[in-house]
Amino acid sequence: MFCYQCEQTTRSSTDIGCAAAPGSCGKDESTADLQDLLIYQVKGIAQYAHRARPLDVVDPDTDAFILYALFTTLTNVNFNAARFGQMIQEAAKRRDQLRARYEEAARQRGQTPETLSGPAAFQPADGLEQMMEQASLASVKAGEDDLGADIVGLRALILYGMKGVAAYAYHARMLGYQSDTVDAEVEAMLDYLAGSPTDMEDLLEHALAVGQLNLQVMELLDAANTGSFGAQEISSVRITPVKGKAILVSGHDLHDLKLILEQTKDQGINVYTHGEMLPAHAYPKLKAYPHLVANWGGAWQDQQREFADFPGPVVVTSNCLIEPGRNYKNRIFSTGPVGWPGVRHIDNGNFTPVIQAAKALPGFAADTEEKRITIGFGRHTLLGVADKVVEAVKNGDIRHFFLVGGCDGVSPARHYFTDVADHAPQDTVIMTLGCGKFRFNKHEFGDIGGIPRLLDVGQCNDAHSAIQVAGALAEAFGCGVNDLPLSLMISWFEQKATAVLLSLLALGIKGIYWGPTLPGYMTPKLVQTFQDRFDLKLVGDAQADIRADMARSA
Repeated sequence: MFCYQCEQTTRSSTDIGCAAAPGSCGKDESTADLQDLLIYQVKGIAQYAHRARPLDVVDPDTDAFILYALFTTLTNVNFNAARFGQMIQEAAKRRDQLRARYEEAARQRGQTPETLSGPAAFQPADGLEQMMEQASLASVKAGEDDLGADIVGLRALILYGMKGVAAYAYHARMLGYQSDTVDAEVEAMLDYLAGSPTDMEDLLEHALAVGQLNLQVMELLDAANTGSFGAQEISSVRITPVKGKAILVSGHDLHDLKLILEQTKDQGINVYTHGEMLPAHAYPKLKAYPHLVANWGGAWQDQQREFADFPGPVVVTSNCLIEPGRNYKNRIFSTGPVGWPGVRHIDNGNFTPVIQAAKALPGFAADTEEKRITIGFGRHTLLGVADKVVEAVKNGDIRHFFLVGGCDGVSPARHYFTDVADHAPQDTVIMTLGCGKFRFNKHEFGDIGGIPRLLDVGQCNDAHSAIQVAGALAEAFGCGVNDLPLSLMISWFEQKATAVLLSLLALGIKGIYWGPTLPGYMTPKLVQTFQDRFDLKLVGDAQADIRADMARSA
């Protein structure tokens, strides 16, 4: 096995990457290798889908399968080797069916069908052990000895960015929002990777194209969320327990949360959010359910303790999943792309087993002291008060904005982001999104003329909101985004954050602070390239970075 797609990957003085089982995330060798094979198979599907689409051969189910399959391979999503074996076989069948349809359509138009090689021609073995023997062909580092780490690293950057794109597109699709343009561009990018590109400049251009594609997908997901549940509103969210039976919902999938809320109506069960599900409390059609009572816990890396302490069943709807402890494994459920051996999976939208578990478990015996936080500062909210924000900046009441967002993780170096928030001057505003906010979102920051200093924009995909707000401010001041008194401190951990970074770079935004460590696939040459072209910075000393940006702002 070999994997270096996330921040927690093994690092030594000689190499970077998890090359021995289990990986830092808990993946065993079988799961890691089968994930590589699945991705290879998906590229093969895309090779035919990309050529079939101009011939009016489109398979929406296979388009959805591509997104789902990529999503299952994100960090901390699915650890079930048997499930990957099944998906590999399914991928082969889908590819062969699409190939037949493509070839028939081409001949009907008097064209000679292309004979494709690489992933398009790959035939998976029948058994898991035999598939494992094929895994080296699909390794993310395949070709490095001949091409060098820079080319292979750029290929990895594109692939991992595409995984983030797929995750966001999957969530939108679950809410009924799909784009033929997005599906076509996903296929085109995977087809490009299937061709084993070697030109560095071309690879860099395609990496930025992934960022542009992710902008489309985040916009689609924003439309899905707001179209399904209303625009986010400023909302006060309880963060302490309420007496009664309880279900905890973690992850990102608002569709699954809606199903759970609907199926638990009038059942005497309270529903709690966890992690990136916190922003659900800001959507009018979700917070209208009176039994959506509170948020429990914080970011994903604390789940083993927080899930163990929760007195009811836990539903994990997307990443991030850590190996369930024995003290709660029998009451945890997965949905969608998520999986762990021995954990019950809900694949039909029927959460009756979860409800039954909630009724059988004790729940909270009593109310605890009520504590609350304020969320709901999405783009609709912020653009609604943009005139006040602009006036505050012009009057000198607000000197600077710090966007402190992204993933959280276990690295002690991540305290940097807490330090930025806590040491930002009192005449500055802190915008935050993603699960990194749990490091400081319970701190008291006060307000500036009625404008809260801490503005929770939402989930990691709500970077779309932050981009819209930055664009509106730039327009109001008659300048570019790079000229705004704005600093971006982005906490990187996994592939969705990679997609968001590529989106910011594709927009031409420079001077981004990224960290706390750089991805293993970013070689020294690639790091230097991104620093030279985009002024990309590795996070350092928080207070020094604040002083430097405040000085530039002045």
